[in-house]
Amino acid sequence: MTTWLGGPIGYYARLSASRWSPLAVVILVTTAMFVIGVIQKAPCHIEGWPRETGYAFSRLCYSDVAYLYRERGFAQGSIAYLDSGNYPALEYPVLTGLVMQITAWVTQAFGNGAAVAESVLFFDLTVVVLFLFALLAVWSLSRIAPHRPYDAMFFAAAPTLALAGTINWDLVAVALTACALLTWSRSRPFATGVLIGLGAAAKFYPLLLLGPLLVLALRSGKLRLWGVTMLSASAAWLAVNLPLIVLAQDSWKVFWSFNTGRDGDFGSIWYVLKLAEHPVPGVNAVSLGLFALACLGIASLAILAPRRPRLASLVFLTVAAFLLVNKVYSPQYVLWLLPFVALARPRWRDWAVWQVGELIYWVAIWLHLAGILAPANDAPDRLYWAAVGIRIAATLYLCAVVVRDILVPSADVVRERGLVDDPTGGPFDQAADARWCRRLLGARRPGRPPLQEGVTP
Repeated sequence: MTTWLGGPIGYYARLSASRWSPLAVVILVTTAMFVIGVIQKAPCHIEGWPRETGYAFSRLCYSDVAYLYRERGFAQGSIAYLDSGNYPALEYPVLTGLVMQITAWVTQAFGNGAAVAESVLFFDLTVVVLFLFALLAVWSLSRIAPHRPYDAMFFAAAPTLALAGTINWDLVAVALTACALLTWSRSRPFATGVLIGLGAAAKFYPLLLLGPLLVLALRSGKLRLWGVTMLSASAAWLAVNLPLIVLAQDSWKVFWSFNTGRDGDFGSIWYVLKLAEHPVPGVNAVSLGLFALACLGIASLAILAPRRPRLASLVFLTVAAFLLVNKVYSPQYVLWLLPFVALARPRWRDWAVWQVGELIYWVAIWLHLAGILAPANDAPDRLYWAAVGIRIAATLYLCAVVVRDILVPSADVVRERGLVDDPTGGPFDQAADARWCRRLLGARRPGRPPLQEGVTP
């Protein structure tokens, strides 16, 4: 709502007030966190991200960005996926590779030809690109729930945004996913599908949104809308990937072969078990099987809950389950959950518990890689094991409170006092349960329960 003031100064007072709108505040906080993140990376920036000494690990300023410019052919002027040389093929999805390639061309246009200096310039330009995607994400989040515009602050003010935002290009997919949630909240399934497909062309995880959307479509009897979303997501993903599938299929396959062939790696419970000399055989199948069981449990929860769960809650649980059992947990993966936490559980206490767990792990992974945490006699690095356990416990805590919100809707802060159903729900918002679901639950009154007596929306 706009407040109009009369008199000669009314116009200027209104403009002054608009400068401090919730969106302006959130953007300022996002900017501040990015500045903090750049300052935190300053030691590596000054030294040009040396590889040999482990300097970046010990100074806690590691980023993939500068290294990949020098070590994936960009410094030689090679084109990602299409050229090859004495360097590994690019192990990233196509849209991420395209962002890297365009940034590399700009770097070379203004660079001096020195690989180290250009890699630093490449990092600087990448920071600008990622900052713009972060702004796109907070803009989308602030528009999803007009009655809670400051919920985007749970994304903007996250310390992990400052520390992990420029490690890799994950913010590209994060922003596209936030936009997909916004378009779905506006009941635009085709646009949502396109954004999910583009997000999946940058990182795999946005495809996970299709699962919760399917379950809620089943419960509300709106499968046609899910079909539109799924088909448009497939079309958008294919449109980005098809040129490389045709022109450079071997290079295109590297992302898939790299991830399927990967063993239990940094940050995962599987890596800790391997370090403890209890490796899990067939970790690919075990990880996938556990994720499938988790998805089955989330779907059952969504169908059997007394009230249809909110989309953000189910998406959070699905992505969190994927990260809990995945073969690797890179420090920047925390960014995947930031938008969903802001929408699913916007409570500062719960957010702080989770962020502390992530920060402990963020410090521990770099000190582990630098060899600082390991005892002098080469004994097991149990401090790192503990950090992984703390991170997992913090995520499980968030999962537990979100599950409680689903089972006890009155505890859901977004649905406070029963005045709001599902801001992210779009066509699911205020929708009645499908007839088969009402029969299953034995509900007398479909859809949303009645408002409290005496309360009007």
